[in-house]
Amino acid sequence: MFLLYTLLSYLILAPYYLVRQPRRLADLAALRQRLGRLPAPLQQTAPGAIWLHAVSVGEVLSCHGLVTELRRRFPGVKLFVSTTTETGQRMAREKLGELADGIFYAPVDFPFAIRRTLNWIRPRLVLIVETEIWPNLFREVKRAGASLLLVNARLSDRSAPRYRRFRFFFGPVLRMADAILAQSALDGERLLAAGASSERVEVGGNLKYDFQPAETPPPREILSLLERSRPRAVWLAGSTREGEEQPVIDAFRQLSEQHHGLLLILAPRHPQRFDSVARLLADSGCNFLRRSRLDPQAVIPLPGALLLDSLGELASLYGLAQAVFVGGSLVDWGGHNVLEPAFAARPVVVGPHMQNFRAITEALLAAGGLVQIPDAADLAPAVAGLFENPEQAAAIGRRARLAAEAQRGAAARVAERAGELYHRAVPNRPASGLRRLALWLPSQVWGAALHWRNRRLVQRRLQTCVVSVGNLTAGGTGKTPVVHWLIDRLRARGLSCAVLTRGYGRQAPEPVTVAEPDSVPPLARTGDEAQLILRHFRIPLGIAADRYRAGCEIEGRFHPDVFLLDDGFQHRQLARDLDLVLVDVTDPFGGGALLPLGRLREPPTALARAGVILLTRCQPGERWTGLEEQIHRHNRDAPILRAFFEPDALIEASTGQEQPCSLVRELPVAAFCGVGNPDSFWSDLERLGARLACRSRYPDHHRYSIAEARDLAAAARRCSAEALVTTEKDWINLGHAGHEAAVSLLAPLKLYWLKMSVRIEGGEQILDRIEQRISKRLARQ
Repeated sequence: MFLLYTLLSYLILAPYYLVRQPRRLADLAALRQRLGRLPAPLQQTAPGAIWLHAVSVGEVLSCHGLVTELRRRFPGVKLFVSTTTETGQRMAREKLGELADGIFYAPVDFPFAIRRTLNWIRPRLVLIVETEIWPNLFREVKRAGASLLLVNARLSDRSAPRYRRFRFFFGPVLRMADAILAQSALDGERLLAAGASSERVEVGGNLKYDFQPAETPPPREILSLLERSRPRAVWLAGSTREGEEQPVIDAFRQLSEQHHGLLLILAPRHPQRFDSVARLLADSGCNFLRRSRLDPQAVIPLPGALLLDSLGELASLYGLAQAVFVGGSLVDWGGHNVLEPAFAARPVVVGPHMQNFRAITEALLAAGGLVQIPDAADLAPAVAGLFENPEQAAAIGRRARLAAEAQRGAAARVAERAGELYHRAVPNRPASGLRRLALWLPSQVWGAALHWRNRRLVQRRLQTCVVSVGNLTAGGTGKTPVVHWLIDRLRARGLSCAVLTRGYGRQAPEPVTVAEPDSVPPLARTGDEAQLILRHFRIPLGIAADRYRAGCEIEGRFHPDVFLLDDGFQHRQLARDLDLVLVDVTDPFGGGALLPLGRLREPPTALARAGVILLTRCQPGERWTGLEEQIHRHNRDAPILRAFFEPDALIEASTGQEQPCSLVRELPVAAFCGVGNPDSFWSDLERLGARLACRSRYPDHHRYSIAEARDLAAAARRCSAEALVTTEKDWINLGHAGHEAAVSLLAPLKLYWLKMSVRIEGGEQILDRIEQRISKRLARQ
């Protein structure tokens, strides 16, 4: 179904966007955004953003209160807003620009465009305002591991039968949503009839009630016009649609016979109809002026009309009117939102067709805060009645405002539900379609080989307690900082440690290298991760593919209390007493596929072997409810703890001196690294306030050459960086080119490496378990 829909989308929508959209949206930048090419400032280096999609002006206005509430509840989370229409984009920038971290055009419902957008902003939660059901968008959001929430959802009288008729198509799409908050019970029933899951449809209320009345005063030009023209009464007809302006003009002419000082403010719904409405006014013989052509000294001979051919000013003018007509209700469109004039306490007249705002209309009618007429012929008498009975008109306006205010609170309810779903998201970075096609078979071969190896595995056990520190995915979870933390804390408890590691990338001829506590062998004999340990701690360290053999040699010479098996979860030839498994919350399951298609070394079911599970790269205040639930499906006994990696200082490479991290705040820096998860390094720098002028990524454990150091210096100068920043591991690997030579090549720019530390919430549990394992070993001996 999705394949057929996607093919039809390409055939139908692609020509439309390529031919018509550049003209409609005025520039190619908008088209690029529609194809997933977002501006650079919107790019995120770690998952965690919130993306809210509001189609056009009405949706943008209705979600102002929601965006305000989300900003209050998620102060440190990036919040992005997308729209579909050009007018919606302008309104979003005007109304939400100060609340959102970025505003962009939503991608076309092409899989590649949506993936680009998701990879760029990396949301944990996507909110869709009202009924925007795009199958590929929903599917790709769920594949990316984000939660999907439909808010203010509704199905109109016109659209509900179509959705019900095609529920075989819409049902599976709607069921992808984690929750659907309908405007009313009727909307909820219609969504269920369209195929939505009964467990996920809730009544959340109408966000339009949380609309914030315009705080900006009316434009000075219009106020000056009214002062010069001195109308006795003002009638505002807003959001009129085709087929309504002529009845409004006719009603205005009837009213003018009794109200000679009457001013009509006529505001068509769509800008493309401004000129045609101007011709209607001219043909009717009305005195009128266009807002866009107001002369500073202009006066409208009364009775007369002001054609509001502008955008964004209508809401500020409701308070000037003695009576308001809201369009879309005399024709069978379904009406427009009456809450703006209701919050301004103005008496509102609408026609018979208000099915798009049925619940709001019924609430205001029940409170006596709305006048509804059966047809266009009753428009002039209804407005005349308001002019002739000002006390009654004022009472209708007051009741409208009280009824509207009584329905507030939907934004808070939606934000509460959004918070729950935000913490249930489990980020994922799935492979593209072409990558899946090319690497699916090799991934299956990897899995089969892994299964075959594990079935024939023979484990050997050392006399000393062994604690493995490992992960499910290939690189980048922060094992080395955690090993450092364990060494430091175990030694503080009086326990002697030794480390066993493979020594990835080492070039030593001997199969086993044992680094003694008082010596640091060269990089070629150890590999970079072993160098990191030896530079910080004077402990025995065994480097070999055969960790058992290295452990035996260290046992015979140094008799440690505990071995730490670095990156050892998959090295099952050596028996261990405790497996500490690290799960990176930014990409916990490595794209959901085994190597080489994804980053998984073995499937998540392997978590059953873990004794302690450590969620790494957490941020303060974050919860990972959904991830913890997934982990518990594989292992209900192991405690799940959280680790926070915190920058401590910047180390100046040429001198070794520590500098405060604030040094790079607002500083344009050239960052480079060769680590398993480079995005985490970019994220650390951004949280310090650095501006990443350019970024260079290399393969994990990369050894730098003189030529590459020269290229880094040239790239930094091209992007006007004022410093270069890298990781400690990359600083060690620069030694392959020669530290002094690299520093001189990078001059006059200074090179720093970022010193990190780890804080583990509940870390004493790990240490206690290790001591328990050591005690059991000693008791058996």
